[in-house]
Amino acid sequence: QVQLVESGGGLVQAGGSLRLSCAASGGTFSRYAMGWFRQTPENDREFVAAINWSGSRTFYADTVEGRFTISRDNAKNTVYLQMNSLDSGDTAVYYCAADRHRGPDSTVIVTTVAIGYQYWGQGTQVTVSS
Repeated sequence: QVQLVESGGGLVQAGGSLRLSCAASGGTFSRYAMGWFRQTPENDREFVAAINWSGSRTFYADTVEGRFTISRDNAKNTVYLQMNSLDSGDTAVYYCAADRHRGPDSTVIVTTVAIGYQYWGQGTQVTVSS
């Protein structure tokens, strides 16, 4: 069973930066596509960013394109989300997720749909103060 543990959330002023980390254990991390999602009490879980199994391809929601960067270190079984130029609209609980179906043998690189991910972390709160 894959376990994912997020860290790095917190309170930051508008315009600031945070780096989220997600450490994976219990599976073959290097064969999984990974994604970051976020959720507020008012909204459904929203796609933020995804990265393919090797780290060669990345995908972003329009709302974060140019401000956020997803990356991974397969040697450390960790995926990161660097968030810059944060604003109040980025306030949410951030979740990382693993997709074992979109690996080296898949014709689909990543999915941006939450239901496509089989494993989820517990979430980390990001609060941006204005």
